[in-house]
Amino acid sequence: MKKFVSVALAATMALSLVACGGAAPSAASSAANSTASSAASAASGEGGTIKVGVLANTSGDYAIYGNAVKNGVMLYINEINGKGGVNGKQIEVVDYDDKGDPTEAVTAFNRLVDDGVTAVIGSVLTGATIAVADESYAIGMPQITASATAAGVTVLDPEDPASEVRTNVFRSCFIDPFQGEKMAEYASEKLGAKTAAVIFETGNDYSEGLKNAFVDKCKALGIDVVSEEAYTKGDVDFKAQMTTITGKNPDVVFCPNYYQDDGNIVKQARAAGYTGTFMGGDGWGGVAGYASAEELEGSVYCSGYAAGTDDVKTFETAYKDAYGEEVPNMFAPLGYDAAMLMCNALSAAEDKGLETGSDDYKAAVIDAMKNTDGLKGVTGTYKFDQYNNPIKSAAIMKLEGGKEVFSEMF
Repeated sequence: MKKFVSVALAATMALSLVACGGAAPSAASSAANSTASSAASAASGEGGTIKVGVLANTSGDYAIYGNAVKNGVMLYINEINGKGGVNGKQIEVVDYDDKGDPTEAVTAFNRLVDDGVTAVIGSVLTGATIAVADESYAIGMPQITASATAAGVTVLDPEDPASEVRTNVFRSCFIDPFQGEKMAEYASEKLGAKTAAVIFETGNDYSEGLKNAFVDKCKALGIDVVSEEAYTKGDVDFKAQMTTITGKNPDVVFCPNYYQDDGNIVKQARAAGYTGTFMGGDGWGGVAGYASAEELEGSVYCSGYAAGTDDVKTFETAYKDAYGEEVPNMFAPLGYDAAMLMCNALSAAEDKGLETGSDDYKAAVIDAMKNTDGLKGVTGTYKFDQYNNPIKSAAIMKLEGGKEVFSEMF
């Protein structure tokens, strides 16, 4: 379903944000959206609007990521609209559910282009985002993803250091190689690991990207990778792989997958007798719901969000006020930061007095994004490298008593 959301009053924020995915809105939510639409119409008549597209998998597999990203994006946009918008113009959001599927994502992106959007925030999963990036690069559409971490999102060939950069595509999250290398360093420096094993989803850009970086860094650090076990999408039985790994008894097992698979892997590994430490990337966000507290105890993963710390309390309070729940995972603050970065770039383009939505305007947005320097968000202070990846440190999350808690910046 196609939904248009334009919000001008901060007072309507909490109600207007609740409906997402395919759920039917309540009467109170419908009334709030009606009020917001009227306010946006008035704003449009006074200062105009800037139309921004949002792509997220708000249904299907891993919708916990897509809904969190979309909620974070809308939280920021509603806040800025409530303060008068971007240079006096309200942000009008056009959003589609791409179900995390690359083909659906491209179709949705083309619909956004037909809808006349000036910029795109999305998609969420790596495969869908790369598919959209191919399309957006061809037409110079500003694009930022909150969560697609594969190196190939912003460059055409991640294996070639001199590869062409998709100059229009940015991200608020860090990249897969960064995460894989960071966790190998953590295993060596903090856990004293001498041996490691990996279980990954073959054919998944995210999973393989983290795995390759982790393995390469382990070799450089002198950690012996004793086993690399693969599985395919949709597998739920990991007993054979975990029996093999358990037999080699590595100090750590790196699981660079998504939370549902990782929870099942941990559960089956414990049943097979493995007692060592599990490690993961940011796909572990939400894993606490898929294995017991005892099974997960002591596991660690790399995250872009230092949950519960003083620096993020304002965001966490605003999120709970808007949605009636705690921040579910790091994807919500990364969505918030992606919207912040995009709106900051839109403001710079508006300052030039260019026609909103024109090719020159879009080029100015891209240029402003590239030159971001020192913009503080919820998940870090932003500056981009030559590949349009943010330069910032990572948060280490630890599973303690069944909860995912911030451990340290590393």
